Amino acid sequence: MKSCYTELSGGVCTPRDFLAGGIHCGIKAGASKRDLALVYSTKPCTSAAVFTTNRVEAANITVSRKHSRGGTIRAVIANSGNANACTGAAGLEAARRMAALTAEKLGIPAEETAVASTGVIGVPLPLEKIEAGMDALAASISASEAGQDAALEAIMTTDTRKKAAAVEFVLPAQVSPQTGETRPHTIRIGAMVKGSGMIHPNMATMIGIITTDAAVSAPLLDKALRRAVNRSFNRLTVDGDMSTNDMVLIMANGAAGFGMDAAVNIPIETEGPAYEAFAAALEGICITLTRQMARDGEGATRLLTVTVKGAASEEDAALLARSAAGSSLVKAAIFGADANWGRVLCALGYSGAASFNPEKTAVSFSSLAGSIEVCKNGGSVPFSEETAKKILLEEEIEIQVTVGEGDGEASAWGCDLSYDYVKINGDYRS
Repeated sequence: MKSCYTELSGGVCTPRDFLAGGIHCGIKAGASKRDLALVYSTKPCTSAAVFTTNRVEAANITVSRKHSRGGTIRAVIANSGNANACTGAAGLEAARRMAALTAEKLGIPAEETAVASTGVIGVPLPLEKIEAGMDALAASISASEAGQDAALEAIMTTDTRKKAAAVEFVLPAQVSPQTGETRPHTIRIGAMVKGSGMIHPNMATMIGIITTDAAVSAPLLDKALRRAVNRSFNRLTVDGDMSTNDMVLIMANGAAGFGMDAAVNIPIETEGPAYEAFAAALEGICITLTRQMARDGEGATRLLTVTVKGAASEEDAALLARSAAGSSLVKAAIFGADANWGRVLCALGYSGAASFNPEKTAVSFSSLAGSIEVCKNGGSVPFSEETAKKILLEEEIEIQVTVGEGDGEASAWGCDLSYDYVKINGDYRS
């Protein structure tokens, strides 16, 4: 993340006038496990969202996709422990009811509410438990970091770590329509995500909720979100499986203002320096969260970054990087700290990149323990297996690929493939 951004704690509650909370309503076994979350803006919002491209989509995706078309979402209710996917007409009605219950509690239209679900597929959602928990859920929300943490805990499934981020930055100067003043003002973006398995573009399996106190028109918010997602979550792969429940949603309530204390917040309505600063900050926070998810991949012991430089285009670079990061053989080699660069070259070869010549390709492995070149011009170079193993035993590994086709560059993120991945998914329902 760029140095001009100040990293903060608090996640989705860091921007002004956003509240969050979470409770246990009984979907998950065990009274200590939160399973119902709510994130809410006390002010109206513009919004944008992206959803799974899987043709088998959960009921909550169908409802949230429809509601998000208006660009005015200001509340998200989310449950874990049950995906409400492949549940037919009853599941669709349950998702609609979740939106309606939330709207009634908050005094807003149901169309301003999105619904998210995550958990086991094909099991009826126990809506009666959600209905019984609505009073407690509404009472749990606050602007505190504890509220954010409770909401985040309530959407976790196989996650072992909480994944959240927040930044503060200064937008370039804009002219106030009220006073004619030209001043920069300070903006905050906060986010939380869940995701550990069934992660593969497009999109990565996740629930992502992003909040900001910037004022941004819905069309530009949509453009900025799609750019950020394409360069972050859509370059994340854990296991090659795309979920039925993926959703990333951003809400912008315009509550920031000059210096965080003034009443006016100049809206971003045209592309220019202010939009670019906002879009860059959003992209940065999404990359931070992407790395957090990759590090928490099911059974993962290492975070893997694949960076491709010199491709014919950014799109080709992304295809090449994702292919190597998603290769089961590459991931297994990383788990074993085995510098098997041939597997990397193989994965690059079937990536689908429009222009790729293995004879122009070089591969290196790097970590905090150092860097080592293992392939040049598509062939082997002498290297120390002992040194390579030390490099690959670190917790964060980067595979650096250079192809001689142009100036396209992109990174993709993933993790190693360990024995525990099979254990986790073999016992998931039980």
